[in-house]
Parts: sequence; structure tokens; C-alpha cells
Amino acid sequence: MHISAKADYAARALVELACDTSRPLTCEAIAASQGIPFRFLKSVVGELRRAGLVRSQRGCEGGYWLGRTADEITLLDVVRAVDGEVITLRGEPLAGLDYPGPAHGLPSVWRSVEERAVEILSGTTVAQLVRSGDRVATA
Repeated sequence: MHISAKADYAARALVELACDTSRPLTCEAIAASQGIPFRFLKSVVGELRRAGLVRSQRGCEGGYWLGRTADEITLLDVVRAVDGEVITLRGEPLAGLDYPGPAHGLPSVWRSVEERAVEILSGTTVAQLVRSGDRVATA
């Protein structure tokens, strides 16, 4: 299984934004706080903006905010915003996958893995991640 750097960085950026919603954060601030390469983060945040998961403000007081509340953004939203499909096989979606002969049952296993991943990702919000991070920080 492979979780892309884009999905990981996108989720980390959203959690960072959710920690302080009183002011916008710059990509530079998020990158420094999370140890993410700035140029890569800039393109990831652009994809999050196009998906409506963040909004931006230009100018010296500018930066990024969450596009929806942290309770409304799931990890599934994040993965789909930056990667499209949750799981692919050699870059192709699993939906039409079919094998001949003895391997005929394998595609259904891959689709079951994807279904379980979607279940976990759709059940995990950015707000939950912030709360779990708060518990770790105070423990």
C-alpha cells in the first residue's frame, strides 16, 4: 500500500490550519512548522484550494484558512483532492479490473481493501486529528 507524499502533506497542512482558525497561515509558516518542502506544499495547497478545502487571502495579511470547518473535512476528501482515486493498480482505478483464470478472485480482494480504506478515511475528520494531537501534546 502506498500513501502519497501529497496526501500526507495535504493532511498535515489542514491539521495545522485547523489548530488556529483566528488568522490565515502562510505556506511558509505551515512548511516550517511541519517540516514540509515549501515548493511542494505550495502546489498541494493549490489543489486543496481548487477542491474547496482551503481558501486564500492575498496581501501582507494573507494566507490560507480552512475552506470548511474541520469537522466537515475528512481524510477521504483530502486524498481525493490531491490523488483522485484512493487506491489504484499501476495508475488505473480498480473498478474495471478483471483477471482471467485462477487469478479471477484477486480484483475483488483489491476492491475490498479499497472499501475498507474509504471507510477509515471517510470516518476520520481533521477535527478528530487536531483533538488527538492535543491529547498527545498534553500527555
